[in-house]
Amino acid sequence: MERLEVTVKEIRGKCPVFRIGDRIVIEGPRVKLDETDAICTHAFASLLPYIVALRKGIKPSELGLGRGEKAYIQCLDPGPPYTDGGTVIFEIAVVGDEAEESVASGKGGNRRG
Repeated sequence: MERLEVTVKEIRGKCPVFRIGDRIVIEGPRVKLDETDAICTHAFASLLPYIVALRKGIKPSELGLGRGEKAYIQCLDPGPPYTDGGTVIFEIAVVGDEAEESVASGKGGNRRG
């Protein structure tokens, strides 16, 4: 199962929800609330279509969202002078599932030989 880590890289204006460095962790279709610092409906609306594509293995460069292995998405709130809020820039990284990695590398604790 693919794991995505969404990190707040920049805030332009004021964001009442996020701070720089905050994370949203997603495994498969689930938001891992115990590993997530904050979540915002405006921001999640911006992220959701790309979360699904990145989980399916589409590269950020194919989506026009980055030049390397990380995607960059912006929150819907434009910030001043249009709103009193601010926009947030998110970095999304695809991270392999730890349990699957340990089994694939032969380090799984429940293997029998």
